[in-house]
Amino acid sequence: MPSSFIYSTEDLLGLLDEVVVGDDGARWNTFFADRSRPVPFFTDWPDESLAGWLSDGRLTPGRVLELGCGHGRNALYLARQGAAVDAVDLSAEALGWARQRADAAGAAVTFQNCSIFDAAIEPESYDLVYDSGCLHHLPPHRRQSYVSLVNRALKPGGHFGLTCFRPEGGSGFTDREVYERGSLGGGLGYTEEQLRAVWDRAPFTVRELRQMRKSGDEGPVFGADFLWVLLARKDQH
Repeated sequence: MPSSFIYSTEDLLGLLDEVVVGDDGARWNTFFADRSRPVPFFTDWPDESLAGWLSDGRLTPGRVLELGCGHGRNALYLARQGAAVDAVDLSAEALGWARQRADAAGAAVTFQNCSIFDAAIEPESYDLVYDSGCLHHLPPHRRQSYVSLVNRALKPGGHFGLTCFRPEGGSGFTDREVYERGSLGGGLGYTEEQLRAVWDRAPFTVRELRQMRKSGDEGPVFGADFLWVLLARKDQH
């Protein structure tokens, strides 16, 4: 059905995608094409929060789905910890980089090149769904679909881990301004209240929500203080 004619909810969501994000795959391919760019997360190190949750036992290696895996730094780290990792990204350029790194490290990661909403996901099959930088690049009309995706993918008792922009890290656009401008402005910043409104409600319970700890360039973890980290648990049936 032509996107100019709105009949179903999916028609409307698709049209709003065109208005706000356009051809995001091409944009992200361009973004990842120059691997020498001074981008903070173009590093080999995993998120400090993810490494900490595994180290202190709040997370254990199991089956993991990473949403928006980029060049694979967290996916490779999880695979090295013994997790079975499925990783999804819209950018073929990013996944080409991730596959090269996985092959070089001997890490077994299954990659899917598609929108997270088109990914092949076995319901209630994952112990952890992880996102480092995907949610804040989704337009407001996709938030509910995103939460439904996470809920569908997670086993009861499984965990959702998130890294996303704090207000000072994002564009500063309100939801209304996103549609007025036809742009996310580089990504949306979230307040603590907004994150709790989404993730501290059934079927999820927030276990940790804090500012990410800033780390140095030499590793062994990545951290930037303009980001939030959140860990939520899906309730048992």
